[in-house]
Amino acid sequence: MFLSRSRSGAEAPRGEKGVSRQAAEAPPGQGPRPGTEGPTGGADERAEGREMSAGATSSVGPERDSGGPPGGTQLQGAAPDVPAAGQGAAGRGWSPPAGTGTAPAQVRISLYRQMATMRAFEKRAYDLFLEGLVKGTSHLGLGQEAIAAGFGEAMRPGDYTFATYRGHNHCLARGVPMARIMGELMGRSNGLMAGKGGSMHLTSVEHNMMGSYAIVGAHLTIANGAAWSAKLRGSGQVTVCFFGDGTTNIGAFHEALNFASVYSLPVVFVCENNLWMEYTPIQSVTAVARPAADRAGAYGLPPVVIDGNDADAVYAVASSALEWVRSGAGPLLIEALTYRHGGHSRADPGKYRPEDELSSWLARDPLPRFRARLVESGTDPAMLDAIDLDIDAAVARAVEECRASGPPDTNLVTADVFADGGATWRR
Repeated sequence: MFLSRSRSGAEAPRGEKGVSRQAAEAPPGQGPRPGTEGPTGGADERAEGREMSAGATSSVGPERDSGGPPGGTQLQGAAPDVPAAGQGAAGRGWSPPAGTGTAPAQVRISLYRQMATMRAFEKRAYDLFLEGLVKGTSHLGLGQEAIAAGFGEAMRPGDYTFATYRGHNHCLARGVPMARIMGELMGRSNGLMAGKGGSMHLTSVEHNMMGSYAIVGAHLTIANGAAWSAKLRGSGQVTVCFFGDGTTNIGAFHEALNFASVYSLPVVFVCENNLWMEYTPIQSVTAVARPAADRAGAYGLPPVVIDGNDADAVYAVASSALEWVRSGAGPLLIEALTYRHGGHSRADPGKYRPEDELSSWLARDPLPRFRARLVESGTDPAMLDAIDLDIDAAVARAVEECRASGPPDTNLVTADVFADGGATWRR
């Protein structure tokens, strides 16, 4: 079912002194947000008559789950009054599917395999870091696998992926071999970038994985370029650009959404909202409850929030969104609520997060949650166990291949500086 309408889903009444809706919706125990008190009129009245508003945020989640994602603070989770499936998100004529839908059995098994592979790969990567074999920093997506798997399964091979520095799962979702990703993390010559880029710069053009970007928000405008190229060529390709909640407070986020909307580009922007922008809760520095969806209306886009820990819901929304965008109808923005199990990076224990928040989200771990649903629907647990064993063996083989690979040749230091592959300045 849908999770929320951006808090209560209803227009907040104005106070006698004309407090705006945003101020009226401030979290309990807090006063009105700065700048929201004043005379009646202004932004709320100007928004009347539009098809979309920040208060019409739709959310998709499993019908059997109650209450949506848990919340340690006011922004972290669904509103208690969950609207019926299908409400909201009327903008541009597209709305997410009501409920999670029922994907074909083979698709659901593939989703499970994808998520289980991502989980096993990253857990092994962390172990290798403890052994001193993973070089440089890395940012794990443990707990966020359903987003990468759901979109990866729905995308066509020719579609483009742009990701953040937390991009291991997105590489795997596009079919990049485990050994080439692990080799890059380990600084080995068999890595995607011959060991020169590390975890934060994973790129595989042959799989249309167009890069993991270390600069927050930098890739959104580049994703627009890929989408514009596809539109000009009439190729039917769609760009899917993943970013974190912190990106929504970066100027490039607003520039990219405005540009994509004005030029009706075939791009789906996906905010992986794990509630924490590094060590800071996104709510504490953002004027709206949903950092992506509540800004969608400013760019003529439907404000959509989905349960990013529900693989069925993500796949259903991704499939519908990709079909809509591929038809030439313009871009979409989707905010997927999720939670990283660990800290921001490998050196961060994440102890700043409230214990009740952490435990409530760990209880909604997307992998065991999806496995339980598969078993409930008739999938043989023995088959899933066999998949897990195959994955463990594949990860082990990938690691051994990387161990056997040497470090990059020193001659590669000056390779690939310019587009021609060299480092000589061209006058």
